[in-house]
Amino acid sequence: MRFLLNILVAILISTLMWGCSSLQPTNSPAQPAATTTNSMDRVGYVKMGKASFYADKHQSKKTASGDLYDFKLNTAAHRTLPFGTKVRVTNMENGKSVVVKINDRGPFIKNRILDLSKSAFSSIAGASSGIIDVKIEVIE
Repeated sequence: MRFLLNILVAILISTLMWGCSSLQPTNSPAQPAATTTNSMDRVGYVKMGKASFYADKHQSKKTASGDLYDFKLNTAAHRTLPFGTKVRVTNMENGKSVVVKINDRGPFIKNRILDLSKSAFSSIAGASSGIIDVKIEVIE
């Protein structure tokens, strides 16, 4: 009798859990996952914050996208923008801007929104600045 009661409880729990599942009904059109993004979804995205540049020790090391970091290329790291996204970065102090391609993840330091390659950073600020206030705009 106890065995039968355990089976009934297991069936009841399974039924309740199945009823709470996140499967969509077959007559409902599938919706894209919330995490699916591409740069076209983000064109026009604008954010202001602080940017820094990669230290020399990262030269020729693999980035999160699989590219090798090259300080001579205009690239950047962003926490969430898709790899390959083109971003215009404007130095808020002097108005200079540069277009970079996102090919890495980061920065992982609080209050920073972008890590720039040394070349990209140097084209809008002196390397001695270290950290600058920027506006980023997704353009492609």
